[in-house]
Amino acid sequence: MTLTDVSCRILQQLADVMRQLDSADFVRPSVSLSQATIGQHVRHILEFFQCLERGLPKGVVNYDEREHNELLQENRELALQVIDQITTFLRNREGNVSLSLEVGYERSSDRTQTVPSNYFRELTYNIEHAVHHMALIKIGLWEVAPRVALPVDFGVAVSTLRHQESLLASRQ
Repeated sequence: MTLTDVSCRILQQLADVMRQLDSADFVRPSVSLSQATIGQHVRHILEFFQCLERGLPKGVVNYDEREHNELLQENRELALQVIDQITTFLRNREGNVSLSLEVGYERSSDRTQTVPSNYFRELTYNIEHAVHHMALIKIGLWEVAPRVALPVDFGVAVSTLRHQESLLASRQ
C-alpha cells in the first residue's frame, strides 16, 4: 500500500465517521477535549494536508501558515468537500520531490528554521498527525455523539494494531 493509498484511506475513514454526525455534534464543545470540537480537530487535520499541497509548487512547506478557517470547523459539509479535494490532489500527485520544511518554535518571533525534507516524508508526517488527531476525535465522539459507529482501527496507528494482533495470536 502506498503512502497515497494510506492517506486516502485515513481521510475516507474520517469522512465516513463525519457522515454519521449531525451539524450540532460537529460543533459541540467536548469537556474531554478541553472544550474543543470535533470540527476543530477535523479542520486541523485537513489544513495540514492543504499546507503540504500549497507548499509543493514553491518547494517549501510551513504548517504554521495554516488558514485556521473557522468555516471548515463549523460546516461539516464543507469539511467533507475539502476531504474530497485533498483526496483528488493526492491521487493526482506522482513521485517524490525535495522540499524544505520551515519550522518556528519561538513564541515571540516569526523566525523560522529550514529543514530539508521531501514530499513522501511530509505525507508520512500528515498520516501520523491525522491518526493522532483521530484518536482525540474518538475520545470526543464518545462524549458528544456516542451513537457513532467507529471502525476498530479509527485513530490507531498501524504499528499498534500489529502489536495488538501479535499479542492476541500469542495468547491462542
